[in-house]
Amino acid sequence: MTLPFRKDLDKYKDLDEDEILGKLSEEELKQLETVLDDLDPENALLPAGFRQKDQTTKKSAGPFNREQLLAYLEKQALEHKDREDFVPFTGEKKGKIFIPKQKPVQSFIEEKVSLDPELEEALTSATDTELCDLAAILGMHNLIPNSQFCDVVGSSNGVSNESFTDIVKGERIIPVLDEPPNPTNVEESLQRIKVNDSRLGEVNLNNIKNIPIPTLKEFAKALETNTHVKNFSLAATRSNDPVAVAFADMLRVNKTLKSLNIESNFITGVGILTMIDALKENETLTEVKIDNQRQQLGTAVEMEIAKMLEENTNILKFGYHFTQQGPRTRAAAAITKNNDLDCSMAQLMFLLCVLIIFPCCQARA
Repeated sequence: MTLPFRKDLDKYKDLDEDEILGKLSEEELKQLETVLDDLDPENALLPAGFRQKDQTTKKSAGPFNREQLLAYLEKQALEHKDREDFVPFTGEKKGKIFIPKQKPVQSFIEEKVSLDPELEEALTSATDTELCDLAAILGMHNLIPNSQFCDVVGSSNGVSNESFTDIVKGERIIPVLDEPPNPTNVEESLQRIKVNDSRLGEVNLNNIKNIPIPTLKEFAKALETNTHVKNFSLAATRSNDPVAVAFADMLRVNKTLKSLNIESNFITGVGILTMIDALKENETLTEVKIDNQRQQLGTAVEMEIAKMLEENTNILKFGYHFTQQGPRTRAAAAITKNNDLDCSMAQLMFLLCVLIIFPCCQARA
């Protein structure tokens, strides 16, 4: 249903207001301003210059002079008479003077204690040393100052004022030296991995900050064909996602590596996910450490880690601190299951060896 006052508004939809305003003369614009003021002088949608009439047509009286203006204002202030006080000031204080209430002083009446004549005679004839011993027995030895105790007991027992000082001396701090730098020769280790040196079973690159990213990728590429390195660690080497991708490609091919440590690096959740996908295909790795990266991995990555640990039965140790309860519980259960399976396999192998070796020994006997 169309309202009555809107019937004639359709013909004004296609009008160009800017074109109409551009064709108006100055007199028409001033008349339009006057009309707007008459219609709605407090319209907040109008610019500030259109909310009131133009009052800037007055001609300038001359250049602005700040010093003359200040002098004129000062002259006007001095010539202006001060207003007389309605009530003259006489210095008389009105009202009552505040007097704080005094709290009553508590008086203690000393109680007279009467002892048996035998106790009175014993205390009167007791020496200072005996009185100190009696105070210690009654638990009142702390009431005796150190100087008085030293004067009483010091001469006989060899106690001096230096033994009862109130100064607390702290233990001497033993300086802890920094760990020595990693002595591993990076270039030599890389060449030995490339030539598949049988004497090289472990590579430790931890805390070597100046290893270039291409060199770390070369390590991953060399491990693809190496058959002797079982432990590889590159913690705190500033490794990033490209390095993680290179090691993920290595894990899909390598069949010798048992332990991999990439803790304390700059690998994000994307690089960790790439390695997790590669670990699903790896059947030889038993220990993985990926904790303490620069960014938190997030819930989605932790869920993928838990899923991978449930599918991979070879990983016995996984170094990562889960932030979510669900993935943490699943990962702990998966690691426990893998360790139980490993123990069962070891027991089974032992029984097979016994069953094979024991009949052979009987036959020789």
